[in-house]
Amino acid sequence: MIDIFNELSKYNYWSSQAQNSGIPRKSYINPIIGYIGNKLIKTLIGQRGTGKATLLRQIAAHLLAEGVSPRNILYINRRFTDTGVMTLHPNLDELLSLYHEKIRPIGKIYLFIEEIQNLPYWQQFAYQHSQDSATSYEIFLTGSGRELLSPTQESNLSRNCVYFEILPLSYHEYIVHTKEDKGAISYRNYSEANHLPALLTLSQADATTQLISLKNTILLRDIIQQYNIKDPVLLEQLFLYIIQNLSQPFSINQFVSYFSSALQRTSYETIANYISYLEESFLIYRVKRYQVKGREIISGSCRYYLNTWAFANNLYPIYCPENEVRLKNQVYQQLRRAGYTIYTGIHRNRTIDFVAQHKDRIIYLQCITTISNIIQSENLYNTLSSINDNYEKWIISLDTEAASSKEGIRNIQAWRLAELL
Repeated sequence: MIDIFNELSKYNYWSSQAQNSGIPRKSYINPIIGYIGNKLIKTLIGQRGTGKATLLRQIAAHLLAEGVSPRNILYINRRFTDTGVMTLHPNLDELLSLYHEKIRPIGKIYLFIEEIQNLPYWQQFAYQHSQDSATSYEIFLTGSGRELLSPTQESNLSRNCVYFEILPLSYHEYIVHTKEDKGAISYRNYSEANHLPALLTLSQADATTQLISLKNTILLRDIIQQYNIKDPVLLEQLFLYIIQNLSQPFSINQFVSYFSSALQRTSYETIANYISYLEESFLIYRVKRYQVKGREIISGSCRYYLNTWAFANNLYPIYCPENEVRLKNQVYQQLRRAGYTIYTGIHRNRTIDFVAQHKDRIIYLQCITTISNIIQSENLYNTLSSINDNYEKWIISLDTEAASSKEGIRNIQAWRLAELL
């Protein structure tokens, strides 16, 4: 354990505060900082590569700037939790004891641990130390498994945990970093960029190499190893097939039929489980159908969107969906960032790309690259105008000039969406 501790010291602040804190992301940092000073366990969840560890470093930097002693911060990064170095619960307790013995912190201790889901019994450890009455700990965690990080409502941990979902870079974060002006040109650049923070400044070749490694790590560590997957080839083929059919309605039976027709024997249960695992690792998001008139969720087929468009664009360019699908994916992500519950709307056998709900607000959204496509845009307008209620109705496009409102239906340029939500 002493060897592990000595190695760990290289990644802590005890001897040096010079740690890379990456691209500032105030939209996440400010809410998290608002929770500092209590016993709640702050847990950052999301797909690998979205910058959870960077945010932890930014939180630690904030604490140091506020006068917290470097000795009072213990940072355990994924080099230790993700490689099997620390696989037993006693090791974590032993490491904490060694930290007290060697560093001798005085007062509250801020404990940061990356990829916590890889440590057995982490929930007991986190709850025990967050509520410790003898020594004051404040705990910050990251994790990449939705189910693994979601304790039952009855558990003590669920009542003492606050979650923050971390998504890839937003358009606003992108232009703050690149210092580009808001508008059509920068939004196009954003659409073509890699939205994972660590990839933003890499060349296309280097980004692709990193994405291959990232995809393999997610599939292996967050799905195959966690759930003892028996057919990893089918898992990756399923992921590719979802990419090929993003934003298209699909049921589990349709997936089963497709793979069966390809002479690949599988079952409804297997496909359903594999899709749920892809969701739980945050690779994909499922959007259920919503009957507008009856205001109820419809079972059966769903639509799927990617967390990281770079997987489609860089790894599977031959199968990468068209630009309109990319626009829908980005609109979905922005709605999610803004805290909306999102459905695909069904009204009079017509489809509404998104029905977004947040508290008492409901917005119906259709997406199109340009409203100059008269036939397609008229269909979208007609679908929205057929909804007989007073909720907001928007058509999101990439047009440099927004069209005038028509029967209360607004044309919103994609780069203005966030400010209107």
